[in-house]
Amino acid sequence: MIIVSLYWSPVHVYVGHFGRPPGEGPMIRADKLELVAGRGIVGDRYFDRPLGHTGQVTFFAEEAWRRLGEELGIREPDPGVFRRNIVTRDADLLSLVDREFEVGGVRFRGSEYCKPCAWMDHAFGKGAYRALADWRAGGLRARVLDDGVLVPS
Repeated sequence: MIIVSLYWSPVHVYVGHFGRPPGEGPMIRADKLELVAGRGIVGDRYFDRPLGHTGQVTFFAEEAWRRLGEELGIREPDPGVFRRNIVTRDADLLSLVDREFEVGGVRFRGSEYCKPCAWMDHAFGKGAYRALADWRAGGLRARVLDDGVLVPS
């Protein structure tokens, strides 16, 4: 698995906004992410969730982002618009559900498929939600098993 890019955000922009416009607060592209076992990414909006939260970090496949852009004819949005933390290349993310795996010297446990939400059309473009759902390409939620620092490969 190759780490293509890393993101974090101190604020939620979609959670709690159903039926209203999204909040403000972009994903911040990072040169490195500091991870804490059982908690997630230092500074990220999910860091202070209860211990064992299933979405301590989220992974998203660069291949899904590229395919979506080709299918919808959209080239502009950065993969950070999907609000996932770790963008990967050459990884079958769905195969990691309920499995331990290591990337960049840090161990994780895939906890569940990260379903796309209706906000994907707002974030990327009309049709993104349906396509990602049909392809089962929304990403992977995972728990952090080791303290460590991730950097792009």
